[in-house]
Amino acid sequence: MEPYRAPVSPVAAGLACRCPRCGRGPLFKGFLDLAPSCSACGLDYGFADAGDGPAVFVILLAGFVVVGLAFWVEAAFEPPLWVHALLWIPAVLIVTLGLLRPLKAMMVALQYRNKAAEGRLDTPGQ
Repeated sequence: MEPYRAPVSPVAAGLACRCPRCGRGPLFKGFLDLAPSCSACGLDYGFADAGDGPAVFVILLAGFVVVGLAFWVEAAFEPPLWVHALLWIPAVLIVTLGLLRPLKAMMVALQYRNKAAEGRLDTPGQ
């Protein structure tokens, strides 16, 4: 029987990129590659499959923020196009790369908390 562990907030574990069970071990071994297991509690990360969910959320959020700010800058200051390129290309890179890792970690933590798994069909007699 496994020892009792106090639940870790999926949001806190995700933002810290830590293990969803203990909140101490690192979740990633690279920028977006999951470690095989937690170095602190031994949780196997084989269950984790965030798929494209984090990328979709990041694209939507970054698009909303950056495009909104670009429209505001254009309406307020009417700068030349090179100023827009100078402002918004780095902004998109910073926002997307900065949010991708914590959002992937948060989705893995939510999968763990909710015991999410691949759908299966129940067939009689099996």
